[in-house]
Amino acid sequence: MSAYIIRRLLLIIPTLFGIMAINFIIVQAAPGGPVEQMIAQLKGLDVGATARISGGGEQAIATDKSRGKHGLDPEFIKQIEHMYGFDKPLGERFVMMMKNYAVFDFGDSYFRDRKVVDLIIDKMPVSISLGLWATLLIYFISIPLGIAKAVRDGSRFDVWSSSIVIVGNAVPGFLFAILLVVLFAGGRYFDWFPLRGIVSENFSELSTFGQIKDYLWHMVLPVGSLVIGGFAGLTMLTKNSFMEEINKQYVMTARAKGLPERKIMYGHVFRNAMLIVVAGFPAAFIGILFTGALLTEIIFSLDGLGLLGFEAAIKRDYPVMFGSLYFFTLLGLILSLVGDLMYHVIDPRINFEKLDR
Repeated sequence: MSAYIIRRLLLIIPTLFGIMAINFIIVQAAPGGPVEQMIAQLKGLDVGATARISGGGEQAIATDKSRGKHGLDPEFIKQIEHMYGFDKPLGERFVMMMKNYAVFDFGDSYFRDRKVVDLIIDKMPVSISLGLWATLLIYFISIPLGIAKAVRDGSRFDVWSSSIVIVGNAVPGFLFAILLVVLFAGGRYFDWFPLRGIVSENFSELSTFGQIKDYLWHMVLPVGSLVIGGFAGLTMLTKNSFMEEINKQYVMTARAKGLPERKIMYGHVFRNAMLIVVAGFPAAFIGILFTGALLTEIIFSLDGLGLLGFEAAIKRDYPVMFGSLYFFTLLGLILSLVGDLMYHVIDPRINFEKLDR
């Protein structure tokens, strides 16, 4: 397995380079970059999210360009471009960026006056809390439910639980988040759970037990919205995996020998059926971290990586955008390798070196 691991680690380099290059070209081609943002701010133009939706901010920037930056001194414009590094050719900027990123030097944020690494580290606990708790709960719910549906295939339990799964699969998680806010966070009915942050303002004054309770209490609604929106797919994957194994010849042979059904299910079928489910845990965690965190963090006012990336995209804060992209892409590629290795850990018969030959 060592040769396979080395090959996969080496493959990360061109993959990461290609992803960064494609995104770098796309983002650089988009209008309203950091230079235009700074000029618009100096002229008092609104280039925020609302202005972008209405088109006013982009039209103002376009008009600003057509009139020669509204009469701003060309030397001053060059100073702004030099400050952001836009006085260099596109290729040179990309090569310099990748050299710095290779040693995890992501530079400073354009608009926050802080190092990108410090921003990512500060926001990471919020996003990891959401992603990890949501992934664990999804697995704890989906695996038993999927097994129960497979064992009771066609029964009333399978039918009514399928209706819940269909609803969970059809309705986006952020709609469940809004519903939870309306019902339980003082939106209209009950005011049982906090709406903002992952801890209370007096968190440092609480006892250890009080801090744990306060943290978990803040996590209930955001994690619950992610779980409700994400358990459906894993439930059906678990059921289908079990159904496929149950219909195989070795199960029929075990039944013919008179082995107890429970021993057949959990002694033979479970290990084979859970291979794809358990090995997919790293990918599931990254999926929730990438796709589910953004809207959840916005709805529940959680200052995490999703909200950081969203604000960076709106403000064209390139160091934050590309730094977080590099970090998440590298993390995703590494966890993808971990997911593949999980197959071998769960079932040592799987040998990727033999498969590559």
